Amino acid sequence: MKSDTAFLLIDMQKEDGFAVEGFDAVIDKAASLLAALREQGIPVIYSKHVNRIDGVGLPNGEPRDASGKPDAYCSTTESVEIIDALAPQAGEIVIEKNRYSSFFQSELDALLKQMGVKHLLIGGVLTDVCVMTTVFDAYFRDYQVTLLEDLCGATTGAAHYSSLLIMANWVYDLEIFTVEEYLRFLQGQEFVAFKATVPDEFAHAPEGLVEAVSKLRAKINK
Repeated sequence: MKSDTAFLLIDMQKEDGFAVEGFDAVIDKAASLLAALREQGIPVIYSKHVNRIDGVGLPNGEPRDASGKPDAYCSTTESVEIIDALAPQAGEIVIEKNRYSSFFQSELDALLKQMGVKHLLIGGVLTDVCVMTTVFDAYFRDYQVTLLEDLCGATTGAAHYSSLLIMANWVYDLEIFTVEEYLRFLQGQEFVAFKATVPDEFAHAPEGLVEAVSKLRAKINK
């Protein structure tokens, strides 16, 4: 058991307000990783985005219906629940949040400190919103972060990879794995992963985005 490591799975909920590109593949990879982590005794924590039906605490500009209720992640709906294929097991922790970052006004930081966690493994959706803000907030709190690239998703591939490049550039000790390579790591086998070593390693002009993405992918895949 890696007693200083925990896995945070972000917002894998039934909410259908976002069309996440490749979402079914993300679900499949999450299921295989969860099984391996549970077998090794690594704690699993889930976040759920929940907006109160009365609108209290909603961020500025959050879309609402004609009655004032939030359009997405409404607290009284089944859509805020974790999808059945990835449902938490007995004893696993689910935290609720009403902003992008899983750390914002939640008990997550206190919980991790109580558990003695120093290394946070992260996956979920959306890469460019809740995942990225959570990664930066974890970094600001001195957690060492490992991100599962193909266990994340956004509404477009461009959004997914743009946010990966931002995180790889500025989270100085970030690791990025694919699920397959992380499973190899857990089994004590040789693996490939990206480890940040210098700031702004993937700096690029707009027309160089495709090249920058290819450079990053080459570092996390064989």
